[in-house]
Amino acid sequence: MPAKVYTDKDADLGVLKDKTIAVIGYGSQGHAHALNLKDSGVNVIIGLYQGSKSAAVAKKQGFKVYVTAEAVKRADVIMVALPDMVQAEVYKNEIAPHLTKGKTLLFSHGLAVHFDLIQLPEEVDCIMVAPKGPGHMVRRLYQEGKGMPALIAVQQNKSRKAKQTALAWAKGIGSTRAGVLQTTFKEETETDLFGEQAVLCGGASALVQAGFETLVEAGYQPEMAYFECLHELKLICDLMYESGIAGMRFSISETAKYGDITRGPRVINAKTKVEMKKILKEIQTGKFTKEWVKEHKGGLKNYHKLLKAGEKHQIEKTGARLRSMMPWMAKKNIKGVSASY
Repeated sequence: MPAKVYTDKDADLGVLKDKTIAVIGYGSQGHAHALNLKDSGVNVIIGLYQGSKSAAVAKKQGFKVYVTAEAVKRADVIMVALPDMVQAEVYKNEIAPHLTKGKTLLFSHGLAVHFDLIQLPEEVDCIMVAPKGPGHMVRRLYQEGKGMPALIAVQQNKSRKAKQTALAWAKGIGSTRAGVLQTTFKEETETDLFGEQAVLCGGASALVQAGFETLVEAGYQPEMAYFECLHELKLICDLMYESGIAGMRFSISETAKYGDITRGPRVINAKTKVEMKKILKEIQTGKFTKEWVKEHKGGLKNYHKLLKAGEKHQIEKTGARLRSMMPWMAKKNIKGVSASY
C-alpha cells in the first residue's frame, strides 16, 4: 500500500502561532528553514556559539541572534541544525540543561537520536522534518511558490501533538506544497546512511574511478576516459532523475540499452549486493556510527588521509583541465565548505 502523502490541507500553520522557534546553527538547512518559516509568519530566532561568523549573516537577514543556551531558553520549538558529530557536545552543554516540559526538539536527520549520541528527556517532544534536497533548493523553491518534498517522523510524543507540530513546520518551509511522507528516525537514518555509502557517494565515486582507471590502464587517453566515465554521467543521472531508469533507457540508443541490460549486471552483481548487505548491517548495528564517532574524536586522521588521496587521483587533474574548456559550466570551488554553526 502506497504511503500517505500529506499536503497543505493536512497541516495547520496555526500550531506554531504564538510560539518562538529557535534554529540552532545557520548552515545549509538551518538558514533555509529559518528564512522560510519567517516568511511564513513564524517567530524565529537563531542560536549560535559566541563569535560565530554566521551571526552577522543571520542578523543581516532579519533575525535576532543569541548564544545557543539563551536561544533554547527562549524557544518553544528548537531545531538542531548542526553537523552530526557536533550535535552531542552542543546538546549536552548548551541545549539539554534548558529543555523544560512542553518544549519540542526538531532534527532534519536522525543519526544522533537514533544511535543515542544524545539522551532525550522524557518531558519533551522530539520530531524530524527532513527535506529531500539541499538547503539552497529548499529556500529557492519556497521563494518560487513551490516546495521541496520532505519526510516527517515522531520520536517522542509527550504532548500528543508532535505530529501536528511536524506538519506545521513542514508547511512553514513549503514542503507540504509538494508532499510530505511519514517515516521513523530509524528508517530515515539507516536508509540515508546506506544511500550515501553504497550508492550515491561511495558507490558512484568508486564506480567512476574504477572505470576511469580501467580505460587508462588499457592505454586510452585520460581525457577520453574522463568524458566516458564521469562527464557523461550527469546526462544519465538527469534522465533517471526526471523519468526513472526505464525513462532513461527510452532516451538512449539501442546499442547503449543493450550494453546496459546485458553488461551492467556483470559489474553490479550478486557479490556487490553481498557487500551492500554488509554495509547495511554495519549501519543497523551502530558499528558505522561508533567508527565515525571514534574517527572524529581522534582528529579525523584517516578521514583526511583518504580525502587527500582522492584529490591527487589522475581523474581530478584531468577533469580540472577539461572543465576549464567548458565555458557554459558554472565553475565552483567548494573545497572547505561545510555546515555552518
